Amino acid sequence: QVQLVESGGGLVQPGGSLRLSCVVSGRTISHYLMAWYRQPPGQKREMVAGTKYADSVKGRFTISRDNAKNTVYLQMNSLKPEDTAVYYCNNQWETFPWGQGTQVTVSS
Repeated sequence: QVQLVESGGGLVQPGGSLRLSCVVSGRTISHYLMAWYRQPPGQKREMVAGTKYADSVKGRFTISRDNAKNTVYLQMNSLKPEDTAVYYCNNQWETFPWGQGTQVTVSS
């Protein structure tokens, strides 16, 4: 059974950085195109980083992976209040069961 466990979120001031991790079990991520998504309060979930980046995060966010650890990362720099959201990982076709996500709050 596939399980996604996201971590690394928290409260950060504008301009700060965070690195999110997503450990995948039950599937080998080297077989998949992986992506990061986010769901701001009251809004729909959107993809922010995969083979492409959302315009709102280009130049600030970087997706990477460690296939040996079956883990996907999202390095987030120059964070803005509008980056506040619950962040999730999944494959680009969103076929894995969603994890619980990790909350990122950008506020002074």
